[in-house]
Amino acid sequence: MSRGGWRLKEKYILDAGVLALYFAGDRNAKKYVDKAYSGKAKVFISELNMAEFIYNYARVFGWSSALARNDLLRNSPMEIVGVYEDLTLKASKLKLKYYDTLSLADCYLIATAKTFKATIVTTDSRIRYVNEAPTVLIKLKQPYTMN
Repeated sequence: MSRGGWRLKEKYILDAGVLALYFAGDRNAKKYVDKAYSGKAKVFISELNMAEFIYNYARVFGWSSALARNDLLRNSPMEIVGVYEDLTLKASKLKLKYYDTLSLADCYLIATAKTFKATIVTTDSRIRYVNEAPTVLIKLKQPYTMN
């Protein structure tokens, strides 16, 4: 897709599960991180999904290891999107609609995807099920728990 001779970049937003898979060496997750590093795509991470990833990673590998991963992500070409009023209102409205289906972090993920017109990359089938934004589901190949 191009406009005026310029190629429009793909845009993705990664959830906490995809970040965990990336650091576990999963090729499907790596593909999206590689797109950020190569400049082929703009890749976002919600600050709430960062928190979710950090605490889950720390539970398994310890706080120091989680902080090291945090530093790697924050110094990468991926953009970490903070919380602000418009995003909070969008996420709140989604949480009201899906109060029994989605977590608040999932609602921020979807709200951020809609705001930046990005495709969600997730391991959570519920996000794809609600069909609020384009979604790529990375299926887990083996039992994997960090929650």
